[in-house]
This record gives sequence, structure tokens and C-alpha cells, in this order.
Amino acid sequence: MAKGSRQMLLGEHAHALDDKNRVTLPAKFRQEFSSGVFVARGIDPCLLVYPPDGWNRFVEERMAGLSPFSREARQMSRHVFANAIETGLDKQGRIMLPASLLEHANLEREVVVAGVNDHLELWEPAAWRRELDDVGRSVDRVAEHLAATEI
Repeated sequence: MAKGSRQMLLGEHAHALDDKNRVTLPAKFRQEFSSGVFVARGIDPCLLVYPPDGWNRFVEERMAGLSPFSREARQMSRHVFANAIETGLDKQGRIMLPASLLEHANLEREVVVAGVNDHLELWEPAAWRRELDDVGRSVDRVAEHLAATEI
């Protein structure tokens, strides 16, 4: 991968938390996270895992423009930032997750690591299966809606 280019994060991977609440990122993704890891609560019951450049893009493109005068904007900022962490990979490619983040995603032992283009999502396996079922039932409708809103 050329310097400055970004790896697309794809696929679904089964992993487990160890006794110290660490999860191993898939080996094929570790280079993308070699300079740091940002973990935040998702809107869904999952955790969002970004490399630094992806986190910075997310903050600049999605969060920075929110008005501090809007109650909803303040609530969203609190949801995203209040429990977010900046960390790094250890030598085995693991990240340690604090209890508050584990609780949000209902993670106890088994973890699905899902690649979602520019970030990873960490899901409890049963919740992930329910999400995939929901996606399968609604993808046609969502595609039609998105196509209708494009300029």
C-alpha cells in the first residue's frame, strides 16, 4: 500500500475478549491502525474503531459542524466523545476496551469485528446477526431511498 493511501476495511471476523478486556484486531488490518486507534460508542449497540486519519475525517466532516446551540448536537457530541478513547495496538495487535464501552455494546466474551470501509465495528455476535437480518430485509427499500435523495 502506498504511503498516504488508505486500506479499505472489509469482512467479518470472529474474535474474543481476553481476561483483561483486550480484543485482537485481524492481522490484515493492523497496519492501518499502527499509528493509533480511536474507539467510540456507535449509535447502534456496537463500538466504532477508527485509525487516526479516519477519526479525524469523521470529526471534521460529521461532528465539527454541529451547533453548540442545538440540544441534539450537544447530545450527539456527548454520545460520541464522552466515552471515546485514544489508544494503540500492543505487540500482539490487541486493544484494551474500558468497561463503559463494553457495556454499551453488550460485549462479554465473543466479538464480531466487522470492516465497514473506513472503520471497524465491534458487535456482540447475536446483535450482529440481528443487524444483518434487519439489513437483509430493508436493503432494497434503503437503496431506493438513497437513490431518490442523490443529486
